[in-house]
Amino acid sequence: MESKSIYKQFYSKLIIATSLFIITLSFIFYEYARSTVYDDIQKNMLIHAEQLYKSSLSTNSFVPVENDNITINLVENIQLGNYKFLNYQKHGDYFIKLLYPFDLENKLFLEIDKNISFERELLYSVIFKNLFVLAIPGFILMLIYSLIVSKSLLKPIIQINKKLSNMDENSLTQIDKKDLPIEFHSLANSINTLTNRIETYVKFKKELFIGAAHELKTPLAVMKLKNEVTLRKKREVEQYEEALNLTVKQIDEMNKMISSILDIGRTEGAQFEQTINLDLVEYIKKKTNDYRMLSAQKNIIITFFSNVNHLNTSIQLTLFNQILQNFVQNAIKFTPNEKSISIRLKKTKEKIIITVTDEGIGIPEDVDLFAPFKRIGNQSGVGLGLFLAKNAADALRAKITLLNRDDQKSGCVAKLVLRCNTPKELI
Repeated sequence: MESKSIYKQFYSKLIIATSLFIITLSFIFYEYARSTVYDDIQKNMLIHAEQLYKSSLSTNSFVPVENDNITINLVENIQLGNYKFLNYQKHGDYFIKLLYPFDLENKLFLEIDKNISFERELLYSVIFKNLFVLAIPGFILMLIYSLIVSKSLLKPIIQINKKLSNMDENSLTQIDKKDLPIEFHSLANSINTLTNRIETYVKFKKELFIGAAHELKTPLAVMKLKNEVTLRKKREVEQYEEALNLTVKQIDEMNKMISSILDIGRTEGAQFEQTINLDLVEYIKKKTNDYRMLSAQKNIIITFFSNVNHLNTSIQLTLFNQILQNFVQNAIKFTPNEKSISIRLKKTKEKIIITVTDEGIGIPEDVDLFAPFKRIGNQSGVGLGLFLAKNAADALRAKITLLNRDDQKSGCVAKLVLRCNTPKELI
């Protein structure tokens, strides 16, 4: 099927609509002029008939009139009870006939025949032709106007289309909203958000591949060197055991990293997961109880607070769990023994804000911790947790941040901001 230009479709439909408007308006004006002229003629004929009737009553006589424009006679008509107008044509001329009651007892009527050929010719030759002549330049003006309006209205679409067609992963530029009509601002915002996500995705993916290669290459090199040194000559059993234990340890670390990389694939697959409806307050309460089993090993107290008792929402649960679990696990990892962690949910008119606040060492805020393989402190880990959480938040069209506490206490606040989504069955 051949593609159609939206520009051609728009101005062709606009031309057709304006042409029909001009034609309709011309016929309306013509009919109005015609009815006005005919009404005036009939009104004058009625006045003339009334004057003749009154004059005949005062003089008791009637004189017929006949000339080129008007003929007046008395005729008998047994069917009429009131005046009546008739239109007819005779010898190429057009007439209006008025039958006006003169003597109803004897069924006599005044018959006035008026030649309206001149008025009709005036209507057709002057008014109708002038309307037709005026309609041609009007149509041309409408054609020009349609082309100008089409280009003007489609300019933002053409601008956005040109901008997008010139984009690739190396030139992801933002769309400038200042030259766009306000109706296109939401579209520009969506496109700019999408390009930001693509730019971040491409940047982090490159870092991920490079980082993964580096992180896997290092333990392989250590194992290879240790085993080569061990095999150069015969050694004690304890030395062989030491080499094997080092190899097993390095393999365990590699397995952790591979598991994290596999989690990235699962997170991307979870983007296509169907949303489910649940009470988010009750769900986080349940998850908090589960996390208490992890925190009990360090005697850390985890509490949950919410400004609402219930919150029915629609969400992709796997992605949400990826974020919440990462926030809480990091909080437990970096919070010293016998300290506390608080999970808070705050519902506003348009947003759901979830924060996890710990009493750990805090973070260097000048480091992008959402990039792959970024670590802080001396805690174990491959540095992909926050990267996974950021990917999950992007898929949810949510926003996550990680900042130090601002209440003069040590620790940081991980925040997730979600849009309020009404459960589908309530829509």
